[in-house]
Amino acid sequence: MATDAATTQLGADLGLTRADLIEMYRLIAITRAIDERMWILNRAGKIPFVISGQGHEGAQVGLAYSLRKGHDWMVPYYRSVASLITFGMHPREIMIAQFAKGVDPSSGGRQMPGHYGVKDRNILSVSSPVTTQVLHATGIALAAKLRKTDQVAITYTGEGSSNQGDFFEALNFAGIHKLPVVFVVENNGYAISVPMSMQSSVPDIAMRGEGFGMPGVIVDGADVLDCYRTGKEAIDRARRGDGPTLIEAKVTRMTAHSSDDQQTKYRTAEDLQAGQERDPLPRFREELRQAGVLDEATEAKLLAESKVVVEDATDWAESQSDPDPATAQRHVYADAPPARMDDPFWQTERFIGDGGPTSRGGAS
Repeated sequence: MATDAATTQLGADLGLTRADLIEMYRLIAITRAIDERMWILNRAGKIPFVISGQGHEGAQVGLAYSLRKGHDWMVPYYRSVASLITFGMHPREIMIAQFAKGVDPSSGGRQMPGHYGVKDRNILSVSSPVTTQVLHATGIALAAKLRKTDQVAITYTGEGSSNQGDFFEALNFAGIHKLPVVFVVENNGYAISVPMSMQSSVPDIAMRGEGFGMPGVIVDGADVLDCYRTGKEAIDRARRGDGPTLIEAKVTRMTAHSSDDQQTKYRTAEDLQAGQERDPLPRFREELRQAGVLDEATEAKLLAESKVVVEDATDWAESQSDPDPATAQRHVYADAPPARMDDPFWQTERFIGDGGPTSRGGAS
């Protein structure tokens, strides 16, 4: 087996050890295996919906690897499984969200799949309308700056979402106040079925950073170590108090937008093949092999581990209890009022007194 001393200097200029490189590869491999299992479960009718991150994993692991778990904040989007696992979310917790079980830490089975969040690990759940999370991350960063907590917030979105007003408002506010936040746009070339050429008048989303007083950096999302370098520089910059960074990771979308989409209707065979060729997993694997970091024994061990992790996460999640229907309204702002008008709820003074909906008078 190769040792630190026996390997080349791959990653040495970044302060990465052989153990770090192996761990980054392990995170990518496990995430890919989980993602592939989700599709199998969906096609078998066991889970209702999949929104995949295949092709995004290299950028996600690289960019998130230098964050401080349990200290910094992560505000993900629906493809962020690799980011979340890198930040400390367990594969069981990822899988149980797909089954919408009662002990799901993201929402207790109340959210759509892909809406991940764990309160005690500083992972903020997102909502279904895209791009709202970018504003939330900016608010978290403002609080961190005011409280002097030395925390950094990182948030992710796709290039389609970067055309929403929330995105521009967040960058503008963060730039003005030099907030400790890193904005990551994972550009896979398609907003569902709409190609980049029909989404933006500029070729690169990163170009927009300059307009908000922050660096705009483009990184090859299939180059894990370059993603790590870029992410660390942005995170260190934010922690120093030098303000936000906009990172555009050029990634590939290896699957359809979701399990409800058929991308062969709007993507050519040549386009799909080109996307497969930009897969970060085999690229990073070969890079580690060439550097003497990844040998056959280590690779076999990691492959076996991935299988065990996926089987464990699937079996455990599937065995958990469904949410109690009686708790469906828990954690919402207010219980829904009774449907029947003769219910005592409607007979309170606020509804039958002056100005109430059943009175003749009242303010307009």
